[in-house]
Amino acid sequence: MTCRNFVLRLKNLDTRTTQFDSRCLKLIQDLRCCRDSVGVSRIHCDMVKTGMDKYDFAVSKLIAFSINDIRYASSIFDHVSDTNLYMFNTMLKGYSMSDEPERAFRIFNQLRAKGLTLDRFSFITTLKSCSRELCIRNGEGLHGIVLRSGFMSFTDLRNALLHFYCVCGKIIDARKVFDEMPLRADAVSFSTLMNGYLQVSKPVLALDLFREMRKTEVTVSVTTLLSFLSAIGDLSGAESVYGLCIKTGFDSDLHVITALIGMYAKNGDMSSARRIFDCATRKDVVLWNCMIDQYAKMGLLEECLWLLRQMKYDKIKPNSSTFVGLLSSCANYAAAYVGQSVGELVEKERIALDAKLGTALVDMYAKLGRLDKAVDIFDRMKNKDVKSWTAMISGYGAHGLAREAITLFNKMEEENYKVKPNEITFLVVLNACSHGGLVMEGIKGFKRMVEAYGFTPKVEHYGCVVDLLGRAGQLEEAYELIRNLPIASDSTAWRALLAACRVYGNADLGAVVMTRLAEMNARHPADAILLARTQAFAGNSQCQQRSVDNELYQEKKEAGYSAIEIESIREANSGLHSPMC
Repeated sequence: MTCRNFVLRLKNLDTRTTQFDSRCLKLIQDLRCCRDSVGVSRIHCDMVKTGMDKYDFAVSKLIAFSINDIRYASSIFDHVSDTNLYMFNTMLKGYSMSDEPERAFRIFNQLRAKGLTLDRFSFITTLKSCSRELCIRNGEGLHGIVLRSGFMSFTDLRNALLHFYCVCGKIIDARKVFDEMPLRADAVSFSTLMNGYLQVSKPVLALDLFREMRKTEVTVSVTTLLSFLSAIGDLSGAESVYGLCIKTGFDSDLHVITALIGMYAKNGDMSSARRIFDCATRKDVVLWNCMIDQYAKMGLLEECLWLLRQMKYDKIKPNSSTFVGLLSSCANYAAAYVGQSVGELVEKERIALDAKLGTALVDMYAKLGRLDKAVDIFDRMKNKDVKSWTAMISGYGAHGLAREAITLFNKMEEENYKVKPNEITFLVVLNACSHGGLVMEGIKGFKRMVEAYGFTPKVEHYGCVVDLLGRAGQLEEAYELIRNLPIASDSTAWRALLAACRVYGNADLGAVVMTRLAEMNARHPADAILLARTQAFAGNSQCQQRSVDNELYQEKKEAGYSAIEIESIREANSGLHSPMC
């Protein structure tokens, strides 16, 4: 080859390289403009037509911009003849964010089998999938590979391991990983371990860790401070932590302000929580929602209404989260006037009925006796989750409409491609059958829960079946059920049977149940009254009166608390009520 020919080949190569670079840049720009998988698919077709799909760089970028549709990305990945590390890591990242994180393990095994050199990102994304799936065995195996591969010096990889162990509840292993960080623990490490301690209900250790961090050169971050605020269990350290927020300059951060309000409210200091709220120079809807929610939890519903009016004055538009907690409190405190006002405000503001808000409205109206309104809200909801269906079924059951509850449950099962019932759903179905006397339907529902859905019955489910049998007069069957199942130590189930004994006048079995309650140290004044009425029904009232009186006087009455709403004003009273003359 002459020198001239060689120079010409170099020029042609340079021209082709320039053309390829420009095409790649255009490809990346086009991919960045795509907002859905349809656009990515269109670009993929153009790549096939122009031959760009033969270049690893182009295919790698195509996979990277397809991971929001992980199945489409997987179809591209599976047809690549020579996959590289970037493609593998992209797929690992995609699966870690998808609804199928367990598939990341297959990709990771393929990566190792191919013999490519792994980097720390391969481990970090796979550990994230382990955390989401709570795959302890796979995560521990990855930990071993990391140790053998020599990647433990990277702080971000150590933090991924730390997060994995914390999420899986293996807090001792998490602490070991943390302690093996030689002078490399950062704010993320401290925050992760603090959250791990909180997850396993060890707030004292979380506080100790925060104090340990303060002795190091690690700068307090917002995330770390939020974890610390979550760990505060009493007001003894509240003022000092508030001072720390001011000192570090985070007292103006809305996330920190929200956490401070939650901290004070959790400890019952609503005046300090309100002071923090009022001092905030900038309030977004999340902060308003937080303050309203805390008042609602305390039953201070008038304060909630005042804040809603203030929001309107400040031109802050509420969202669905503004009302969810407030509506639940209205239902729990039977505050009909406040609940009605809030419901009207939701309609006036035209707040979209998402699953949470719709469920809260259904639950409130059903509990306040407005079943017609609850049904109307339920029918208008476009997106219903399992809680929505459960709330409506519960509403029917509470109003004695057991047949309607069963019909709605059957309709829910017909739409099982959308929503599947959970254990609570079956509990409200059983409760509805119990109160409606639908014995066969209740037994059928119980069997379906176990056989069709694979749920393990809990004490509450067995208790409903006992109540169901008792109300139907099948007392001996209910008695045998309690004796032979894991509810023998549950006083609620025995008490339900005792109530059934009173209804059907079975004094002998009632005495057996009373003896069992006494052995469990679960006696209650109401039990003695039930037994007395059972004996009276059996014509044996006089001989039982003395023992019943003894039972009642042995029990110490505690002060009670009651609340009632009169003309939209909630009146509360505490202490023992005066006896009626």
